[in-house]
Amino acid sequence: MQMVELNGITVHYADQGDPNGAPVVFSNSLGTDFRLWDRLLPHLPKGLRLIRYDTRGHGLTGAPDGDYFMGDLVTDAAALLDHLGVKNCIFVGLSIGGMIAQGLAAERLDLVRGLVLSNTAAKIGTPAMWQDRIEAVRKGGIAALEAAILERWLSPRWRQENPVELAGWRHMLCRTPVAGYLGCSAAIAQTDLFDSTARLTLPTLAIAGSEDGSTPPDLVRETADLVKGSKFHLIRGAGHLPCVEQPEEYAAVLTTFLEEQGHV
Repeated sequence: MQMVELNGITVHYADQGDPNGAPVVFSNSLGTDFRLWDRLLPHLPKGLRLIRYDTRGHGLTGAPDGDYFMGDLVTDAAALLDHLGVKNCIFVGLSIGGMIAQGLAAERLDLVRGLVLSNTAAKIGTPAMWQDRIEAVRKGGIAALEAAILERWLSPRWRQENPVELAGWRHMLCRTPVAGYLGCSAAIAQTDLFDSTARLTLPTLAIAGSEDGSTPPDLVRETADLVKGSKFHLIRGAGHLPCVEQPEEYAAVLTTFLEEQGHV
């Protein structure tokens, strides 16, 4: 277990693979922790330095009360990379993790040489939609939204064929600290990255799932189009977490991107 105190909270992370390898950093989605990437990592090339961390309010990372801001989450990521001595990483972010990726590239280009924006957007939903979700969780806990969230996360076919694993994802979601879920929901509600993302010029790959009920493919493509020269890949039959449903295809697309950047 690797822990460090950063920005007033304890951050849980995993620094694995070749310590001298090219760094690839993974940032998880709302309601998950860094185990989101477990099925993906075995399919990636050897020799990479693979860094994952639990976002503020998730997993074993601290979950302070109150609203969070995207700037807090970006600063957390930057502080961890500074702590680990990481420069010029490929940063892979899914959902809120993809928003963190966009913000980090805009603020600390010394840390990032390429982005993978997975199942994310420059702006996700509306403040009113997020406020409704926040109120529902305050009244009934995360379990009040559990069924609807899992339907967006994972395709109907996957849920039907993998009932045991589905139970695991349900437990992960429902065990997310309520303060963390609410805080990160507030951060997403307040975030619009269109202007800053449109100024990015670094290599960018966007990945979407055809069955994604949270960030549909057209929304992901719209964000990809903000970055000149970006690439877009659609994983068919996958929901909001394609790295879980189809890790082999996800890894193949990511590996090709890493190779194109000379990162492997």
